[in-house]
Amino acid sequence: MKFSETVEANRGNISWMNNLRLIAILAVVALHTASPLLFAYNSVSVSDWIAGDLYNALTRFAVPVFVMITGALLLGREYDLFVFLRKRLGRLILPFLFWSLVYITYRYYNEEFVFTGKIWTDVRFVLHQLKTGSYYHMWYIYQLIGLYLFIPVLSKFVRNATEKELLYFLAVWFFAMLFSRPYLSSLETAVDLHNFSGYIGYMVLGYYVSNKKVRLYGIELIAALLFICLATIIAAGTYYRQVKFHELSTYFYEPLGPFVILLSASALIKAKNTVVKIAQPIQVFLDNASKSTLGIYFCHPLVLNFFELNRITYAAFNSIVSIPTIALACFLISWLLIWVMRKIPLLKYLVE
Repeated sequence: MKFSETVEANRGNISWMNNLRLIAILAVVALHTASPLLFAYNSVSVSDWIAGDLYNALTRFAVPVFVMITGALLLGREYDLFVFLRKRLGRLILPFLFWSLVYITYRYYNEEFVFTGKIWTDVRFVLHQLKTGSYYHMWYIYQLIGLYLFIPVLSKFVRNATEKELLYFLAVWFFAMLFSRPYLSSLETAVDLHNFSGYIGYMVLGYYVSNKKVRLYGIELIAALLFICLATIIAAGTYYRQVKFHELSTYFYEPLGPFVILLSASALIKAKNTVVKIAQPIQVFLDNASKSTLGIYFCHPLVLNFFELNRITYAAFNSIVSIPTIALACFLISWLLIWVMRKIPLLKYLVE
């Protein structure tokens, strides 16, 4: 039996995904709030660096969870190729171009580069920025565009695959990640597994986990404990390698590494199996708020930069408290900005 034939009944309830999407965007903001500490090992206290390391470990699930939710919602459906691409890419390209130009303008204002005054030279520079990414967080948008291009093809496989075939794909993908990165690279052979690599595995994993019915007592507790254990390993392992090699190591942070893959899967399993009673009006509000996550992703670095210019950083008070406090404030201000933009007819298409 095709796996897709067993999941029809699960497509109605997506509120838990909307709630998880909000948690994930808050985690992204927290990650970017804490990350500068990791590059300042020799200039900050050990306790501050450990706080940054801990929050980085706890939030590494965020972008993989975004991709898994994309897979859960979009895979397993039949699409008209051009309708899908027009709808998905059409809604993404305009905000991408707008915010890319915003960040190019911001960097120019911040004197990170200067224009030459030669029109073609300056145009080429801007086009190069659009090609490679105008700011540090924009890499995800390029990744998302690539995933959208592949979804109509991947969905064909998912819709016709048995559960065994999906598990086969995920197993090969997981081991391909191990062999292509530092973990088991010494065992790498000439066998080409790049067709199983990258974030497409997260999409299939999200689709499978969100639709698989698992009857295991206490699964939400098991998932929570697994998440805590993996976050601890990631934080402790990164600290150990920092002390040993005297430089920041991404060995445990790798988004396509085994630690983050399992961390992200446990977060999705925990969210799916946790029953939270939320009043209907509040859930409607959260469902609507989840539509702003992409806009929040686009704009939150500007808010963090504003905070930094005004010395609102981890150093304001104890970093264990200051990092989540600043992240929450940045999240709320970014959310408010996107909410206002969505109310203005000429701007709403730039944030959705």
